[in-house]
Amino acid sequence: MNIFKFHWLFYLSFSIFFTSLASAADSGLKTENSVSWTANWIWSNERASIPNTWVAFRKEVTVDQLSDKAVAYISAETKYWLWINGELVVFEGGFTGGPSPVKSSPRVDNYAIASNKYYDTVDIGKYLKKGKNTIAALTWYWGDNGTKGTHISAISGGFLFQAEVGKQTIVSDKSWKAINHAAYQRDFIKTNPIRIAAWSVKYDASQAMGDWTKQAWYMPGFDDSQWKEPTTKRFPPREPFFGLFPSEIPPFTNYGLANCTNYPDSKFPFVSDGKKIKCQLDFNKNYTPYFDIEAEAGQKIKVESNMTRSGIDTFYTTKQGRQQFESYSWTNGRIIEYTIPKGVTVHALKYRWTGVGTAPGHFESDDDWYSRIWQMAENTLYICARDNFMDTPDRERGLWIGDVADQASYLFYSMDKPGRDLLKKAIKVTMAFSDSESGIFAGLGPGRFRELPAQSLQFIEQGVWHYYYNTGDKETLAYAYPYVHKYLTLWDIKENGLATFRAGAWKWTDWGPQDTIDYDAIQNALYYNALVSARKMALALGDSAHITMYEQRIASIKDAYQKYYWQDGFYSSNPKKFKDDRANAIAILFGLAKPEQHQKIVDNVLVPNHFASPHFEWMVYNAMAIAGRYDDALARMKTRYAKQVDNPKLSTLAEYLPSGGTENHAWNAPATILSQYIAGIAPTSVAWKAYQIMPNMAHMKVLKQQVPSVQGDIDFKIQRDDKQITMTLDSPAKTTALVGIPKQYFDIKNVSINGASVWQKSISLGSNPKQMNGIKFVGEDDKYLKFEFAAGIWMIQANQ
Repeated sequence: MNIFKFHWLFYLSFSIFFTSLASAADSGLKTENSVSWTANWIWSNERASIPNTWVAFRKEVTVDQLSDKAVAYISAETKYWLWINGELVVFEGGFTGGPSPVKSSPRVDNYAIASNKYYDTVDIGKYLKKGKNTIAALTWYWGDNGTKGTHISAISGGFLFQAEVGKQTIVSDKSWKAINHAAYQRDFIKTNPIRIAAWSVKYDASQAMGDWTKQAWYMPGFDDSQWKEPTTKRFPPREPFFGLFPSEIPPFTNYGLANCTNYPDSKFPFVSDGKKIKCQLDFNKNYTPYFDIEAEAGQKIKVESNMTRSGIDTFYTTKQGRQQFESYSWTNGRIIEYTIPKGVTVHALKYRWTGVGTAPGHFESDDDWYSRIWQMAENTLYICARDNFMDTPDRERGLWIGDVADQASYLFYSMDKPGRDLLKKAIKVTMAFSDSESGIFAGLGPGRFRELPAQSLQFIEQGVWHYYYNTGDKETLAYAYPYVHKYLTLWDIKENGLATFRAGAWKWTDWGPQDTIDYDAIQNALYYNALVSARKMALALGDSAHITMYEQRIASIKDAYQKYYWQDGFYSSNPKKFKDDRANAIAILFGLAKPEQHQKIVDNVLVPNHFASPHFEWMVYNAMAIAGRYDDALARMKTRYAKQVDNPKLSTLAEYLPSGGTENHAWNAPATILSQYIAGIAPTSVAWKAYQIMPNMAHMKVLKQQVPSVQGDIDFKIQRDDKQITMTLDSPAKTTALVGIPKQYFDIKNVSINGASVWQKSISLGSNPKQMNGIKFVGEDDKYLKFEFAAGIWMIQANQ
């Protein structure tokens, strides 16, 4: 592809920019009122529409008075890096993939529509000093959409900066200085398949401006007298950037430069022998590679990953002498492969790990295999979180909403608030870029529009409702609900009581053997579950307009499902053809199966039939847990994932089972059963204000789980032997926990909490609970003694 030739999608975007801007006032879109923009969009004096262009900006500003309030609002087309007084403030700012169309429009796949942009909010107070300050930014204009919908490019590069420092306002305008960064070469050609919008980096150090040195162009005192006044493009909102909305998530977490595990500081310096150098990361990460070398001028260095599908590599031409370089186009991998010419002295090989928020969630048991698969799942979740939740960082980086629904199942056991907010972004972007006429919302937003009904239906419950139930964010629920309702009206109910089948753009439902997929049974179950969730949404919002429709369809499908699909031992739309583990798992999971049918389903289908790909596999485990078949669920997991978990080289989970495809695919959620059903921790009210801990330890003797809930971290541990169960709980403020002490391991005679006896078994009296502040004995069933706990730290002991 010639870089001076725009992606054909740009023509469409360009053609609607000006007509859509005129309609923005009646589109219902509003920019954030808290920012009154006086800053101008700026760019260099060279043509702003050339793809893969890097532009450097500088501004010397005098701060009259330091203030506790020093906030910068920053946006870029497409990415930026910010320094203040030579100190890195933001590493890769600017989020792609949203937030909303300039005007709601009919959607056709592969035709992008004009999009508004995000801006970042950055606290810059600690970087400023009284008097003269230097603000510098490097901005990278992609000028490409890719082919998987992750980005809608404007037809021009741009940078916008506005800071409020007390009563002083600092804005991007003609007083700044700008120059194209010539070291970043634009003659790189993307080769098919061109899936992602970002580019590889081709860098000629002979054109560098002191980068990564104390004399760098972003340092105070740099001579920018040859730089030019920037081209200004007026203040927002204006085409081609349109309205600005606050980013849903903060700038990426920057973990700093680190050594590879096999190249500690003690190995440097050394002289390259010209062979490929393989630097190992401790696990699969999204990273930017760095090196420090001494070389002759004009030598060629290549940096690549052991993950090859993204096509992001680094091509570097040396200058004379000592030099450092970090390639800012992130990629992922567990091995960084450096090809450095023979004779070059290598002083350091490092990498920078960045990501969305952090992943403080943790699961651990005395069976290391399950501890390891849980961590591999969390690693997979985190590496598939970036500008959006994506299927994989290694190939498409696409917002497939079925994958997002899978991620949401264990997101709330793993990631902190930025991760939760990234799910909110996925919901809002998906709905905002829906089809204005039909109401269809689809995967691969915002740039693509490909309806897979199975994924859209799954997204309603496991994405939208699950997000609300775990966060309590009613505003986002209210935004999404009208789209949910409109989409569900695209189905009709047939005379037999089942729902019509909708193929969409692609009827894809799962990988695995395609001739085993019971499409009719699965889509009816997914539609049923979406109706149940829509009803809950309506009730939560106090909107009763469509309750009757939901309830009638729910009852109709539930009755018909039993009548037409139950085959005396399993569910099937065609018992001679289908005995599908996916269809039968979700029949249990969604409440279509009667409790008395669970055991037959497990025995007849879920134990023997292993058809599901990872996309449905985690739902099979959850269904088996609901049926009380914890050991069988864990055994199935071990059978299906053994090839990956038993491989010490791997740290993430793959696209297919038992292995294959991308090495880090989002839809792997085996961690869900371990946290929700084995550790037994799950919310019982919106936003985790009340939650339960009902452990089902199976063969395990020790379990630990940390849940980073919206109310605060929940820390739980349980261990047992033949005579004692010990549980510790650190429960966050303003929560109530219902804790079950398992009865299956021995006959419990006494329970003490924080050293005080609160329950004793008596042959004559049955039980004799004692009251204690913050604790309430709720009762018992055949599985648990149940106590309710207020917030606090609790130690629970049950003895034989």
